Amino acid sequence: MQRLKFMGKMFLREPLWFKILAPATLILSILLGSELFSDESISQSLGKLTAAIFFMIFGIKMRYNRRVSIIFYALAALSLYLAWDRY
Repeated sequence: MQRLKFMGKMFLREPLWFKILAPATLILSILLGSELFSDESISQSLGKLTAAIFFMIFGIKMRYNRRVSIIFYALAALSLYLAWDRY
């Protein structure tokens, strides 16, 4: 429980653009990748694109920790490739 409180406090210290963009891209990637839109390839591609934006945001946020930042950038690149391949 202490860790959740700590993470909540850290989230509240972030800039406004991060507070808006990170949850919005996460929710959009979950919704567009769900069964509700599974037949449309454009929505699947947009879901992967929003996931790439989500990973890129956290890569930028974690830029001081080089190893974690590189992992997030690699995930963003993989998501971009899958979005391009799916489209």
